[in-house]
Amino acid sequence: MGKKLSVFFVIIVLMIPLHAQDTVKYHLVRCDDLGMCHSVNMAFEKVVESKLPVSTSVMFACPWYQEAVEFLHRHPEVSVGIHLTLNSEWRNYRWGPVTGMAGASSLVDSIGYFFPSRAKLFANNPVTEEVEKELRAQINRAMLSGLQIDYLDYHMGAAVQTEELRQLVERLAHEYKLGIAQYFGEIYSNKTYHAPLGNKIDSLVAVIDHIGPGINLQVVHIGLDMDEMRALQDLNPFGLPDMSKQRQGELESLLSPQFREALKRDHVISTTYRDVIRRLGLDSMQRPAEIR
Repeated sequence: MGKKLSVFFVIIVLMIPLHAQDTVKYHLVRCDDLGMCHSVNMAFEKVVESKLPVSTSVMFACPWYQEAVEFLHRHPEVSVGIHLTLNSEWRNYRWGPVTGMAGASSLVDSIGYFFPSRAKLFANNPVTEEVEKELRAQINRAMLSGLQIDYLDYHMGAAVQTEELRQLVERLAHEYKLGIAQYFGEIYSNKTYHAPLGNKIDSLVAVIDHIGPGINLQVVHIGLDMDEMRALQDLNPFGLPDMSKQRQGELESLLSPQFREALKRDHVISTTYRDVIRRLGLDSMQRPAEIR
């Protein structure tokens, strides 16, 4: 049933005349960090089972990406992106480059893990050639998974931190014929991430009630409030406290009837990056002034 609904949705979107699409309000939910850990994967499964059209950015450098791939093979309607990863921010749960420590020595700390922040990574003077080798390895791992890959984006913004790296990501997207998140004129929001616990549903509904025409991107970081997620502590001072509860709250906002009612009430169409690329084409991509 879910697959039929998704196909019907795509047909409806593609039937909207191009001259009319300027007035259409689209809402694109992007769930980041899939494959990071088991609780994130299980939370995403709940979103997909709710029949919400959704995009997800997979961390192919993380240990749990294989479970994510298995699930996504069962749900080809999901638009899949590669969450290009050059940071590892959790205490006692770290990951490193796909290429290994020897091939990416400027990207890792003394024991072979990615640095927890962009500041520490770039203080180590990462070599562009090593960055390219690592990003290619992540993309190739994704391509070899057998999934349809639609787009690239960037964990914590590290892969597009400098002009040289932005050009690198753009070149890789062109080479692999992939979209790039935020290159389709998206109007960015991550308000549910920063909303206080207990107010995340209201925050998401408020976003829907105030969006205008165009592609409105909602970036979320979901998870289940369980022992695995509770054990994770952000090594960065800017990380939110009670991250397990924060991620559970974002999940509940996506599953809430209030969110679905707001979409219907405000005549907002849920879309995905796959639908956007089908509708606009890769040639429509333009570099945004700011990447978030």
